[in-house]
Order: sequence, then structure tokens, then C-alpha cells
Amino acid sequence: MSILRRRKGTENKKTEPEYEEFNDENKKSNGSSRRLRRRRWSCMDGCCWFVGCICSIWWFFLFLYNAMPASFPQYVTEAITGPLPDPPGVKLAKEGLRAKHPVVFVPGIVTGGLELWEGHQCAEGLFRKRLWGGTFGELYKRPLCWVEHMSLDNETGLDPSGIRIRPVSGLVAADYFAPGYFVWAVLIANLARIGYEEKNMYMAAYDWRISFQNTEVRDQTLSRIKSNIELMVASSGGKKVVIIPHSMGVLYLLHFMKWVEAPGPMGGGGGSDWCAKHLKAVMNIGGPFLGVPKAVSGLFSAEAKDIAAARSMAPSFLESEMFNFQTLQHVMRMTRTWDSTMSMIPKGGDTIWGGLDWSPEEGHECNEKKPKNNTTQTAESDRTRKSDNATRVKYGRIISFGKLVADLHSSEIERIDFRDALKGKSHANSTCRDVWTEYHDMGIGGVTAVADYKVYTAGSVLDLLHFVAPKLMKRGSAHFSYGIADDLDDKKYEHYKYWSNPLETKLPNAPGMEIFSMYGVGIPTERAYVYKLSTAGDCYIPFQIDTSAEGGSKSPCLKGGVFHIDGDETVPILSAGYMCVKGWRGKTRFNPSGIRTFVREYNHAPPANLLEGRGTQSGAHVDIMGNFALIEDIIRVAAGAAGEDLGGDKVYSGIFKWSERIKLKL
Repeated sequence: MSILRRRKGTENKKTEPEYEEFNDENKKSNGSSRRLRRRRWSCMDGCCWFVGCICSIWWFFLFLYNAMPASFPQYVTEAITGPLPDPPGVKLAKEGLRAKHPVVFVPGIVTGGLELWEGHQCAEGLFRKRLWGGTFGELYKRPLCWVEHMSLDNETGLDPSGIRIRPVSGLVAADYFAPGYFVWAVLIANLARIGYEEKNMYMAAYDWRISFQNTEVRDQTLSRIKSNIELMVASSGGKKVVIIPHSMGVLYLLHFMKWVEAPGPMGGGGGSDWCAKHLKAVMNIGGPFLGVPKAVSGLFSAEAKDIAAARSMAPSFLESEMFNFQTLQHVMRMTRTWDSTMSMIPKGGDTIWGGLDWSPEEGHECNEKKPKNNTTQTAESDRTRKSDNATRVKYGRIISFGKLVADLHSSEIERIDFRDALKGKSHANSTCRDVWTEYHDMGIGGVTAVADYKVYTAGSVLDLLHFVAPKLMKRGSAHFSYGIADDLDDKKYEHYKYWSNPLETKLPNAPGMEIFSMYGVGIPTERAYVYKLSTAGDCYIPFQIDTSAEGGSKSPCLKGGVFHIDGDETVPILSAGYMCVKGWRGKTRFNPSGIRTFVREYNHAPPANLLEGRGTQSGAHVDIMGNFALIEDIIRVAAGAAGEDLGGDKVYSGIFKWSERIKLKL
């Protein structure tokens, strides 16, 4: 047990020097608003010029590439690497496979296009133009206007007054995220090779910013998905649908499967056998079933490892000292209105993710060689063998304030409970207006209290987020839940807030359906963070990842303030694989009808050269959508194969071993 003291006399406690300096700065005048506006617009002009140059260079090279004969890039590549293998669609068409089951795609967060239907004066001329996806031209032309329109109402989580942004419809909604950057396009093209077309392929586009239930309340999206699936089944002669969700779309589909069977008005009224009648298989790609630690750092400080590195290298650009554009603050203000982000907060607490001194992935090494061949579920993964000279990473500590705290045994850590701390008053919230975040209401006392608690596990992270972002979490708590159900027959679990948490809901009564968990492995993936207090000035985010924290040879899993684990660069293996490996395997209380589950891992191999683009063997979270092996698995199932026909499980990682360490009542 760590040493935990109650906070006493917070108001009399000596303030740390770095915060005394910040408090003095807050008391200074910021000058006239006119001068502030001039600086801000000057910054935006500079920012627009910089982004414009980058985009111009990108478009120039893209033009040259597109101007080449179609065969030229392939000719050059084959001259260097030898003949390229046939794409999966071509290969399987030669084997005689043809389109059979209708296919539904469910995109994840940020990959679907959003367009403007109504806006303020600054958005004049943008009717039905994409504000998200495509060229992102309006982001660098009018950044503050773009932020204003992409933000949702901070109280309701829905449209602000006078603004309507809606999802793009059709396959084009998420085939490409930006010109030249595919998401679903490669899979769609390969399915077309065996006879698929738009009549038997459907993109279930939705506004990925708002909560899952609100997509139905505002846009009737869930009803549209239900109707389209019913139409596809009827028009294909009764052939059931294969659904392919990606990333957060996996959680959205879990919500849909409960909604479609639940009675109205909360549900779709399809009845308890709707999924059994309409769904052949669910092939989840990169699914964050149990959440991702990356969601915590994003909500806490608007950071992930790449942003943290940029923030440390160019703090004046991302903070407020030089340009007064306050990039991160605008990002935080905007993204904290997106309720969907809260669906990916880690679920299951310490039972799943580990406590102060243990984690399921204990013993994982980050510097070993990747296995060349597929292993079985009974084999020990090379990635999890313990080295005598390696430091054991305490992955259960999702946030640690200081590298030393991340390493100490919990009994050596003195912590002061932040929950009863009095939040001070900050001068900043009277001067920050455009970039106001909830941190500006915390004051120095609240900020210091968070740091004094020292370390946060998956269980205490929820309390942390409620403390630093009460408005955000108040909205989120009405739509999402993160616990483990004691009794799934309890009537409270009929509420939609539980439907996207696989630990608080049952799978449909559909014993003939199959569920696949398909994800990449072999890429360092964010699992825990070392934080420090920020020393920035006014209108700042007071916490940041400590990029100076390095593990060296003794702890190579720690790089740039981030502890890494095996995964697809975004979703740790534990989140992507546990439910299909153990939570749903066989008949369990979470899978009472015994739906068959399969785990298919794809070992990451980067492209051999630049001409291969993003590669055909990538295991990265988005690039895996172009992985030939994954596409072949999907096409075979869509053409009528079952999980056993694919060879059952295909595992390279230690997911079976790690899952056994989780003591969860099944």
C-alpha cells in the first residue's frame, strides 16, 4: 500500500516556486485587447503561410505522382524489389471466389468526413464543403472559425446554436482520409475484384464526435444502419451481413447491437433475435474493446507521444509565449466537447489494467527480436520473456508524476489525496476567453493537488478526470460507463450508457454468428506516461508528458516519457484481444449464447522502400487496412468462409498468457 495522506491546510501550504512564478504572471495585465488581437491574427497569418507552404509542396508531389502513367510506379518498384504479388482480390478471384454476403463498414473516430450544412458568417461559402477530411483547406485558411464550427456545445454535447455539421454519406465518406491517404479504399477495391459494388457494400457513416446514442437522437443514424442492413439482407436473397468495424467503430457497433434489439423508445425494437437473423460475422479491426491509455493523455493534456515530443521541441509554437495562438489550448477546448472520446477511456479499472505494483503484461520486454513464424496459444511469446537485467515496468500506473515515482514500490510513495482539495481561483480565466479550458477554473491549489497524488491507475484515472474536467465527465457519465458488472441481469444494464462496454453487457443471442478480433502486433504502443508540471505562462495546460524521462538500457520500454507495450501503435494488445481470447471465449456471462470468437494477429513489417507506400504487411492502426493478409481473411469470410476455414486463431503475442493473469468472473 502506498502512503496516502489527507490534504490539510491546503490554503496555507507553501506554493511551489514554479507556481509562484505562474501566479505572478497571471496577475499581470495582458495589455489592450486590440494589441492582443493584432498579435493573434499576426500569428495566424504566419501559421497559415507555414501550413500553406507544406500543403503546396504536398500537392505538387501528389500532382507529379498522379501525372505518371498508371504502370510507372509499379514498374519502378518491380525493378527494385522484383515482381509484386497479386492483390488479394485478384488472387481470390482467380481461385473462383465471388461476392456472397453483403458487407457493412463502420469507420472509427476521425476517419469519416464531416461537412457543413449551417454555419456562422465566418464560414460563408462553405455549404456542404468538408470541414473534416479531404484537403483540410479551411483549417489553415481560417483556423479559429474552423475550431468554432468543429466544437460542440459544452453543456449538451450537440450542435451549438447556428451550426450544423453532418457526416458525409456513401463509400466516399471514409475511403480516403485525405488525398493519397487511404482508409477503406484498398479493402473496397479488393472486394470489387470479386464482384462487390455499392449495392452490396455500405459505409455506416456517423458523426464520430457525438456520443453513440446521440447519433440516433440527432441524426437517426442507428435507425438508418438497421434499415440498410435489413434491405441488404432482403435484396441478397436472405444472405446475412458481414460487418467490419474499425477502431472506435468497434465500440459503436457494440452499442448498435444492443440498441437494435432493445425496445423503443430507447432502442430500435428489432427484438432479441435481430442479430441472429441479420449478421453472419463481425470482423473487428484494431478494436479498443477495453479502451486505450492514449485517451487519458489526450483528455488530460491534449497529448500523445508525438504531440509531447513536438511540445518539448517547440514549446513557444504550441504554447503561448511566442505566437499567442495557443494551439494545444484550442485543441483541448475543441476535443473536450467531443463526447465520443470518452468511450475509449480504459474500462475495467485495476482488475483489467493492473494496480500500483502489478499488471497483466508484467515481464514484457521492448528490445527483443520479432518472431518470424506464427505461434500457438500455448507457446510462450518471445516478447514476454523476462530478462535478468531489465527493470520491471509497472504498467498499472497509467500516469506517474516523475520517473522516480514510476519505478518506486507503492509503499515508498507518499501521496496526498486530491479529491478533497479546494480548487483555487485563477486569474487566467478572465483573460483567456477564446482558449478557456476547465483548467483555468482549478487555480494553483487544484493543479498542485493533482501532482501531489503522484500516481494514477485505471481506477483512479476516472476520479482524476472528474476533478480536472467536471463538465466533460458529467456529459460523459450520462453516455458511457467503465466498470465491471456484478449481475448482468440487473435492470440498470438495460440503459444505453452500458451498451458499448463489453464488461457491462451481454453479446446478442446469436449462436450462429462469429466474432473476430483482428489487429496488428509488433509496434511499440502507448501504455503509461510520466508527467511533469508545465512551466508555461497564461492560458496554459498545466500538465505535460515529461519527454526527458528515458529508461535507457535498463528500462527500454520508457522513451520520451511514454512506457510502451506491444500493439498496433494505438491500441495495446490487452484491449484488442482480451475479450475474444477469454472474456467471450466459449459460453460466459458476457457471451451466454456461445458465439464463436477468433483472434487474428498480423505481425507488423514496414515497407521495404518508399515506393511501397504504407506497405502491404503493416500492422499499424490505420495502415493495417491495406494489409494483404487481413484483406484476404475478410474477403474469404465475405465469400462464405468461417473462422475455422481461416485456420482459427493466429497469434504472435503473449495475449493468452496475459489474459490468464486477469482475475475476472466469467
